[in-house]
Amino acid sequence: MRRKDREITDDLQIDGIIRRCHCCRLGFNDNGEVYIVPLNFGFVKNGGRRYFYFHGANAGRKYDLMLGGCDVGFELDCGYELHIADSPCGYSAAFSSVIGTGHAVIITDPEEKAAGLRSLMKQAAGMESCEFTPEELASVCIFRLEIEKISCKVHL
Repeated sequence: MRRKDREITDDLQIDGIIRRCHCCRLGFNDNGEVYIVPLNFGFVKNGGRRYFYFHGANAGRKYDLMLGGCDVGFELDCGYELHIADSPCGYSAAFSSVIGTGHAVIITDPEEKAAGLRSLMKQAAGMESCEFTPEELASVCIFRLEIEKISCKVHL
């Protein structure tokens, strides 16, 4: 990171920024073409490792790219605020952002699918507990992103 003065390395601060975000953009490599998808997500930390959960259809481009697992890049941001100045070159913005890479896999285990959906509902809607029928779980694709590299930047 070029601006070390804006880098956040404290795990609790990084987790707090992640919890304030509402959209995670995933970047896939589709045979040399970049494919970026904005998604709702759930965040789980287990044994010091971070995981994101996502949901989607059981078919389509994203699903096809994840069959067998794939490496992806991700980006989250929050707290954007434009700082106005007297001249265009004086403008700046406040923000918090998290970027990184990881490995995405489709989840087939019904218990983990339900846990992934619960984490998503907690992140997106603040719901602490949800139950899902077997039919609901079968109707949706849940995938987990195992975060391998992460960096965080804050500019106030």
